[in-house]
Amino acid sequence: MVDIHSYDFSGKRALVRVDFNVPLDKETLEITDDTRIRAAIPTIKMILDKGGSVVLMSHLGRPKQGFEAKFSLENIVSHISSKLGVEVKFGGDCIGSEAFNMSAGLKSGEVMILDNVRFYKHETTGTESFAEQLSKHGDIFVNDAFGTAHRAHASTTIIAKFFPNDKMFGLLLAEEIKSVDKVLHSNEKPRTAIVGGAKVSSKITIIERLLDSVDNLIVGGGMAYTFVKARGGSVGNSLVENDYLEMANTIVQAAKDKGVNLFIPMDTVIADAFSNDANRDEVSIDEIPAGWMGLDIGAESISACDAIIRNSKIILWNGPMGVFEMENFQKGTVSVANSIVEATANGAFSLIGGGDSVAAINKFNLADKVSYVSTGGGAMLEYLEGKELPGIKAILD
Repeated sequence: MVDIHSYDFSGKRALVRVDFNVPLDKETLEITDDTRIRAAIPTIKMILDKGGSVVLMSHLGRPKQGFEAKFSLENIVSHISSKLGVEVKFGGDCIGSEAFNMSAGLKSGEVMILDNVRFYKHETTGTESFAEQLSKHGDIFVNDAFGTAHRAHASTTIIAKFFPNDKMFGLLLAEEIKSVDKVLHSNEKPRTAIVGGAKVSSKITIIERLLDSVDNLIVGGGMAYTFVKARGGSVGNSLVENDYLEMANTIVQAAKDKGVNLFIPMDTVIADAFSNDANRDEVSIDEIPAGWMGLDIGAESISACDAIIRNSKIILWNGPMGVFEMENFQKGTVSVANSIVEATANGAFSLIGGGDSVAAINKFNLADKVSYVSTGGGAMLEYLEGKELPGIKAILD
């Protein structure tokens, strides 16, 4: 693998796989969150500063049947240009003659973007001939799309074989790997993972892996009620996965055996309906009355979490503490976010990853006050689980 810092890009075309799968307003097609675009700018600028030109490729959304205007990357070209401070040319069809002519004539300092690679089904099926066609747009392949590194797609993984000696990670992807590795392998203690969200089932592998590398594991969100019911508590109408009660008890025992402090909330904010305007109360998490459901952690739990987090040196946050989208049930999530910010200010390393945690940290305008916000939800979770990500392996091979 080549290091982007030492590579001589002068006169070379870098084909950069970015993750510009950004959310767009359904009516105006305006970008509603440009985090992923901003995250890729340093890599693009570094290549340009070193005398190279850049051909960007990405997917956007999930087009079903070939070209669909609402999924065209042409919709975001002007936004990328303004963020980059360089006019970005639009190449159109990623394997069309116009695109090939444009990329062949690219001069140092110029940037172009191909249209959505997912307009071809060969992208997601990882078709080698499609990857080979895409590879003709560059002299070097740079993978900077951590958000798709867990997919063995043509433009993220298969394409790397056509650049045996000229392939590398972009700055963003390298930083993502470094951040997760720091959480999993740092010698600093205490290490704390906060795992929230709705379901135990979707987080089992991560929880089991984290038990080998953390000192504290805080469980929050809907999954907490499965743990509570498993130990015999009354959870009313709270979200519970009855098929995972035994698994919850197994995790509790595993934490005990490994000396990990597994924190399950002791109190909860309950509601008599899943609505911001529902009647509310705060009770012991084991004593939720029939007809009521837990939608956030309570004051005692917030205080206990704060003490654990502030004392931590390494922090991973994946998943909210409650239904933070509703103002009356966001206090637990806001408090945990603020505790992480305080710990970070005091020298802790904090990694925020997974869609809802990232959404929460952005919603409360705290993203610049933590150490690192991951751009790849699914990819980060699979990497945490210890899975080999094909997009990363393809560069390292």
